[in-house]
Amino acid sequence: MTGASRGIGAAIARGLAEDGWAVGVNYRSDSDGAEEVVSQLEAAGGQALAIQADVSDPDAADALFPPLEERFGPVLVLVNNAGVRVDGLAPQMEDEAWDKVLATNLSGAFRLTRRALRGMMRARFGRIVNISSIVGQRANPGQANYAASKAGLIAFTSTVAAEVARRSVTVNAVAPGLVETELTKDIGDEMLQAIPARRAGTPEEVAACVRFLVSQEASYVNGTTLTVDGGMTA
Repeated sequence: MTGASRGIGAAIARGLAEDGWAVGVNYRSDSDGAEEVVSQLEAAGGQALAIQADVSDPDAADALFPPLEERFGPVLVLVNNAGVRVDGLAPQMEDEAWDKVLATNLSGAFRLTRRALRGMMRARFGRIVNISSIVGQRANPGQANYAASKAGLIAFTSTVAAEVARRSVTVNAVAPGLVETELTKDIGDEMLQAIPARRAGTPEEVAACVRFLVSQEASYVNGTTLTVDGGMTA
C-alpha cells in the first residue's frame, strides 16, 4: 500500500496485517517511519516489506511491484493512500502546485492500479481501495487542486470497477472527513463545529472501512465510495 509510513496509511497497514495479509509499506521520504511500521507488523507476527518510491514518478510501479511479487507472490490487494496537499486559492495557484497534487493523488493511483490489475485479473481475485476525501464531494475553498484530485479518484474508482467486475476484482473508495493525522494538523478546531459527531476521526476508524472492503464479505461491494466523516456530509 502507498503512503504507509504514518497516519492513515500506517493504521491501514496494521489492520491488513492483523487480517493475515503480507504488507508492502511504501514511503516517499520517511524511511524511519516505514521501517518502524514494518517492525511493528513483524513483531505482531505479520509479514511486511518497506519499499521507497515516489508514486508521482511514472516509473514508481516498476520499483514497487517486483520486490513484493518476488517475496510475497502476486499483489492481490492495493490501497492507494499516498497523498499531498499544496493549498491556495485558485486565482493565485501556480501550475506547479496543481501538477504536484494531481500527479501524486490521481495519476499515481492510476498507474499503480493499472499495474496491479494484471495479476488480479489473471488470478480472478483482487481488491483495490482508493483513499479519497470528502473534499472530493463538497467545496473546500483553497483546495481546488486537492478537491479535483480526490473527485477524480472517485470517478476513476467507479469506472475501473465496472471494467473489471467480471474478473472478481473490486475497486472501491473511502472518503475520510477530518481525521487526526499529520496532513490535517494545521486545520483549525472550528471545523469540529461542522461535524455532527463533534470530533475528528481516527486513522483506525478509516482503516476499519478498508479492512471491510478488502474482505471476502465485501465481494459484492464494488464501485462505491464509503464516506467516513462523523456525519459531516449527511
